[in-house]
Amino acid sequence: MSKSQSTENLAGLDPTRWRTLFVVATAQLMIVLDSSIMNIAIPSAKLDLGISDANQHWVITAYTLAFGSLLLLGGRIGDYMGRRKIFLIGLIGFAAASALGGIASNQGLLFASRALQGVFGALLAPAALSIISVTFTVPKERAKAFGVIGAISGGGAAIGLILGGALTEFFSWRWCLGVNTPIAILVAVLAIKFVKESKAPGDNTYDIPGVVTATAGLFSLTYGFNEAALKGWSDPLTITFLIVAVVLLSIFVAIEMRVKNPLMPLRVVTERNRGGSYLGSLVVGAGLFSMFLFLGLYLQVILGYSPLRSGFAFLPFTAGIIVFAGIASTLLPKVGPKPLMVPGLLAASVGLLMLTQITPETSYVTHVLPSLLIMSSGMALVFIPLTSTSLHAVSNHDTGVASAMVNTSQQIGGSLGTALLNTVAATATTTFAVANTQLGEKVMPYAMTHGFTVAFKFSAALLFVGAIVLFFFINVGKESLVETEGAGFH
Repeated sequence: MSKSQSTENLAGLDPTRWRTLFVVATAQLMIVLDSSIMNIAIPSAKLDLGISDANQHWVITAYTLAFGSLLLLGGRIGDYMGRRKIFLIGLIGFAAASALGGIASNQGLLFASRALQGVFGALLAPAALSIISVTFTVPKERAKAFGVIGAISGGGAAIGLILGGALTEFFSWRWCLGVNTPIAILVAVLAIKFVKESKAPGDNTYDIPGVVTATAGLFSLTYGFNEAALKGWSDPLTITFLIVAVVLLSIFVAIEMRVKNPLMPLRVVTERNRGGSYLGSLVVGAGLFSMFLFLGLYLQVILGYSPLRSGFAFLPFTAGIIVFAGIASTLLPKVGPKPLMVPGLLAASVGLLMLTQITPETSYVTHVLPSLLIMSSGMALVFIPLTSTSLHAVSNHDTGVASAMVNTSQQIGGSLGTALLNTVAATATTTFAVANTQLGEKVMPYAMTHGFTVAFKFSAALLFVGAIVLFFFINVGKESLVETEGAGFH
């Protein structure tokens, strides 16, 4: 970019853009927190509302199902109706759904409110990323803005565990939902003042057959993975949902190749840098979501940590993400994305491999803490460039749907990873318990820990695969990032 161009850019910049970032980042944090804040609150909610073991997963699943299956549609609605308008509708809806969950008198109402949160989250998340893309047109500033969003995406889940533990222990599980309401209302008030409206130019007709097949296909896929986690991969219901998902998503792709104005234009995913980013995001979601699940279980069930203490045990992970996010966003315009992402994923997989050394006798400080620090530093180097490359050189018309794809791939990856690795851990636990009956009453803690360590090996392998994917797919250098970032966003 020439000096004159950059001066021109600076002259036409939105003076309130950093305030816009603050507003959008707060909304993004709320969405990310919600994926994990209820994890620690489930036992209290179960007692209070009489939820059975068989139904407890719906506290999480109702949210992820609605969120994961509606993201693509949410991205398109934001593009066409106006990103600011949909951002505000998403916030107000999220506030109302959270309040409803906070006062739920029975399990049905709680599950319904969680599903509603997912629906409004699916409007909110793509609109948030699109607003950042359209607001920040200078590469250096955009790297910083995506750095903030990336740090929130990476560290938010751990903050959710701490907040969930604190609210449940000192107040009530209901506050894990109720806390969103004042935050969402405050963010909406600030958004009215600081967020500028933007829409996709060109043809804005909806691709209804695409909407139906994509939403139903993604729902079947997420539901199928969830059933696999609960009942196993050979369960007839699991197989049925996964087959239906493959059929519906195949029909969806066929429709997208033929219609004039597709819901998910194939040009968004076929560009190698964006396609590689979505694939990388899928694998990272699969490896990382399950790490939180199994490490949380190890801390509470094996080491006997309280909910609050196990939440705080993840704090170094959040701190590492925040520190290295700053480093990554400074380095991104200088070295380009690949030199950060590939070593970052390799470091994170080494961190996960270190977790395979835990036993019921090992301590948090010697075996968990070092691996959390290595993982978080590696993941921060991945999250920040990944958000940027997944929106690389995308036209204004497709910003919302490209943003939605980042969340969709991570969400589907998380569901797939949890289902896959849950089965792996359960099988390893049973095999170990049968083979080591001589351990007597010690057998279960050892067998469960063995199950977790096998799952960590698989997670590490997934992150390693992610590093290979990004190595071969990402080919934008820092020059290309500078020249093309912001093209079509003026």
